[in-house]
Amino acid sequence: MIKIIDINHNEALRNAASVILSGNILVYPTDTLYGFGVDATNKEAILNLNTLKERTGPMSVIAANKDMALSWLDVSNDELNLAKSVLGGATTLIAHVKPGIVHPLILGEDQTLGIRIPGNSFSPQLVAELDAPITTTSVNRFGQSPLQDPNEIEKVFRNDVELIIADGVLQTSKGSQIYKIQKNTLIRIR
Repeated sequence: MIKIIDINHNEALRNAASVILSGNILVYPTDTLYGFGVDATNKEAILNLNTLKERTGPMSVIAANKDMALSWLDVSNDELNLAKSVLGGATTLIAHVKPGIVHPLILGEDQTLGIRIPGNSFSPQLVAELDAPITTTSVNRFGQSPLQDPNEIEKVFRNDVELIIADGVLQTSKGSQIYKIQKNTLIRIR
């Protein structure tokens, strides 16, 4: 049975961490959309999430803060400065990362990874608590619109998700802006 906990509940963070550590799927709010979260190093959890989403391929992750995100990058000093300029808020940065940061299943071409530090503090606090990245991908199946209402999410994914951290109905959003660092250049993708 799926559980829904308000984001302000004093046990929300502890319960979310327990779900991630047990290899299950969490739904949590960001500053743009609700996201599916699993341990980004856990192959089985990632495979379960891919099955739920009905897709495979690269997936972004949450970092607790800029220092954590920057420590994952495998880029030149100039590219590091580019990363600093866009990390945070409603932005995803795609860049080369060091081996072992996440499971290879969610990496893009040439060891790249999408990284976010949402303005909504819940998921960065969760990542800080876990000291490890969690996935961030919209709450929907492939080809469908993201769900923004915890009650609707519960109806659609009640058998697939262990916990929803509810922060009310989020404003409809197309998600984060996406930038990619490529050859000392910052390219806007979306």
